[in-house]
Amino acid sequence: MSELQTALLAIGFAAIVAVYAFGWWQQRRYQSKFGAAFKSPSKDALYQGTFDKSPDPVPQFKPLEEVAENQFLADGASPTSTASIQDEACVTLDGRSDFVIDLHLCEASSTSVLGGLWQRKFYFGKTVQVCGLTIATKQWERAIAESQTLYSDFRVALQLVDRSGLISSVKLAEFRDLMMSIAQHIKAEATVPDVQEATHRALQLDAFCVVVDQMIGINLMPAGSRLLNGMQIYQAAAVHGMTLESDGAFHLLNAQGHSLFSLINRDTKAFQPHTLERFTTAGMTLLLDVPRVVNPAQQFDKMMLVAHELAKELQVNLVDDRRIELTEAVLSPIRAKVSEVELKMREQDIIPGSTQARRLFS
Repeated sequence: MSELQTALLAIGFAAIVAVYAFGWWQQRRYQSKFGAAFKSPSKDALYQGTFDKSPDPVPQFKPLEEVAENQFLADGASPTSTASIQDEACVTLDGRSDFVIDLHLCEASSTSVLGGLWQRKFYFGKTVQVCGLTIATKQWERAIAESQTLYSDFRVALQLVDRSGLISSVKLAEFRDLMMSIAQHIKAEATVPDVQEATHRALQLDAFCVVVDQMIGINLMPAGSRLLNGMQIYQAAAVHGMTLESDGAFHLLNAQGHSLFSLINRDTKAFQPHTLERFTTAGMTLLLDVPRVVNPAQQFDKMMLVAHELAKELQVNLVDDRRIELTEAVLSPIRAKVSEVELKMREQDIIPGSTQARRLFS
């Protein structure tokens, strides 16, 4: 072997050693900076596991009235009705859809004692809700950071599942540690769920939600290359009580302001009030978000009636994504699927269109 080859081998070996050493140093540096955040926390007197070690195969949701009476009425509050819960968001907090931590304060305080929580509320990637039991009225209500109301208890909940998926066990542990730290700081008694049990339940709930998360779309397409005018669409939609909302779609709203079904543009361009006169499109789609509407099968029937009326008024065809006509033979099994989803949700006490359902499918 020549001296040149030997020198090249030595240089190559030295480079490999240098790269390895640099990687080892970077790893040590990373672990020293972030490692503490991933260590299993030691047991604390404030930590109390609250879940059964043998969870049901599929999570069961209690009716809201039962949840209200059994979970949210503090000692001394009237159990005769849900009037002791002022905010609907507080009624729906449940250990199967939320990681719920209860804090019993030594002395009544405002929400300012939860300062660390307000600063990190959006860090966890899921909805965090805070409910407080008021001293003055003995009622549970949603608590906000700016409130000066005095509370004897707080119920802080991190939602486990939504349409983006389920929360990670790492985030749950960080949320738990934050709340335990706050509890220690303000000397509050805390009831804290077990992270592993909550993660397991979240997995079950997420799997169920995936099964029933159905969106039904009915396309309205003109024949050939004819385009539809935005103002004509606006006028036809208005006849059927649909209004153009801020998301750029027409919605049929119920008395509570929740969308029953919507009419969207087939391409990515949203409908805008100030451009409707010069707006054109090659087609639209009526959408039914099955788990988010009350009585989905009835809403499907109503949407189909509107679809047929719009087809006549705008001279368009009802077709699927392959532009094949939607006949009754095609629509019948679709309606059956909607009814099946509705039944499955009701069997699990997740009522379609309820606040609980809209939270899970948001």
